[in-house]
Amino acid sequence: RDNRRLLEDLGLEQYHREKLSLSRILGIDEKTITDELGDCKSNIPLNFLKKLVMVNVTARNVKGVSCDLSNSSSESNCDDESDSTESNFEDLFESPNETETFNPLDIMTALLLCSDGFVQQELALKMSMCQFSVPLLLPNCDTQQCTLMLWAMRDIVKKYRPSDLSESKGFIEERIVLSELPMISFVRLGECSLSKSEILNKLLNNSQQYHDTFVHRDMESGDIQRRISNGLTEMTWYLPCGNKNMDIFSEPVAIANLRGDIASFETQFSFLCQTSAAVFVFFDQLDSECELLMNKNHKAQIFLVGNQQNKSLTPDVLKKLATRLNLTKNNIIIKTDKTNDADFVKSLKKVVSSVLTKPQLKMSVEQMADVAYELGIPVDEDSPECQAGKKNADAITAEIKDTFQFKENQFPLQGQIWKELTFLEKEEFHLRNIGSENIENYKSNLKKKKEEQRKKQNSYAMSNVMTCFINAIASPDRESLDNLHLGLIPFTKDKINHFKPVLL
Repeated sequence: RDNRRLLEDLGLEQYHREKLSLSRILGIDEKTITDELGDCKSNIPLNFLKKLVMVNVTARNVKGVSCDLSNSSSESNCDDESDSTESNFEDLFESPNETETFNPLDIMTALLLCSDGFVQQELALKMSMCQFSVPLLLPNCDTQQCTLMLWAMRDIVKKYRPSDLSESKGFIEERIVLSELPMISFVRLGECSLSKSEILNKLLNNSQQYHDTFVHRDMESGDIQRRISNGLTEMTWYLPCGNKNMDIFSEPVAIANLRGDIASFETQFSFLCQTSAAVFVFFDQLDSECELLMNKNHKAQIFLVGNQQNKSLTPDVLKKLATRLNLTKNNIIIKTDKTNDADFVKSLKKVVSSVLTKPQLKMSVEQMADVAYELGIPVDEDSPECQAGKKNADAITAEIKDTFQFKENQFPLQGQIWKELTFLEKEEFHLRNIGSENIENYKSNLKKKKEEQRKKQNSYAMSNVMTCFINAIASPDRESLDNLHLGLIPFTKDKINHFKPVLL
């Protein structure tokens, strides 16, 4: 019900069944060529899409375009202030967000739910380019399930330089869903006075640069109550550049952030505990709820992160809690009254770095699909369209063992015969090897040789790989072509990387 109501408010209800397509979001009309948003709520998601496709980092600034907001009210307030002899001090205590607006996470979740697989893939790619977090587990209020967004992230390619390549100045470039990296997850249990997402942003930024990767409550509209995005698990990556003075972590790491209380989203929490090297649990108070943290199937190290502002959090309570959860003192981080945010982030960074030195688990997003199936979490790649496309891609890529041998067998027309033909055609014009022979006889002999090569070409039937390729590109479903493209990427990248010059 919340899902449907929000979609109606955003003017997206028509796309709940008939999904948004790339041709729709990339189309050019009056709304796309103007910066004027108008005063209607239905313009909010379109404005978000427009800015995101342009890789505009202000895309999440969605405040001030609601139908309920009117310029006349502000003008009348100015008139009242000038006309009134007594100031109205009650205005000082009014919330600036009393008029209806939306949390950026709700807008993003609504758009992803109303988009087809290719729009989801495009949105995830653009979000990554803007250095926003991307969805890992997407919740759906209608089905009370979440979906692993493997397909949506398949097009994201990252380049980084881990510590072992810093001397050689080499780098790694690959699709991020195939990278086996340690994942550090951050979750909340019960109420928490600390802003988990804001602390995460500070953790991922150095003192010279700051960027809000995750939406937090002190951002524009970040304090608006979430309606459909609780249960959303976002993901980002910290990838080192090889410069010790700039790198926060010397090794690449994936960071996951679960929105909402893990007591309400046990499936997402179980998924993170089985795919992460470590899980940091933010809390204010733990009692019976800590049963969630005692699951023996959890593979991740558990760390507790508390705030001393809660007076019930005493050393004795922590000691009992650690004994019950079989944790050591090193697995508990407390922000004391005397600790400011900068020092607290430093201590948190130190613990994360210690986990990364010897991570217990490394896993790619593609490998996480197996864990998702065990927990009953659907994977977006399991749609019939995606599976049909992957079948075409596999039919081609399965035969690629040795690239040169593959080309000889499957593309004979582009091998030696092609080389002979091009030589003969060049010789027809340049006549470099004519010697003392009669020019007409020489040209006649060249023509006969060309005909022989053409006969050889015509003797070959179409190869199986070419048949699969033509069927894929002739298919009306774009999934077939896109899966073929994605299926061939690993082979082309591996071969191209052999010829890449080393970075200087």
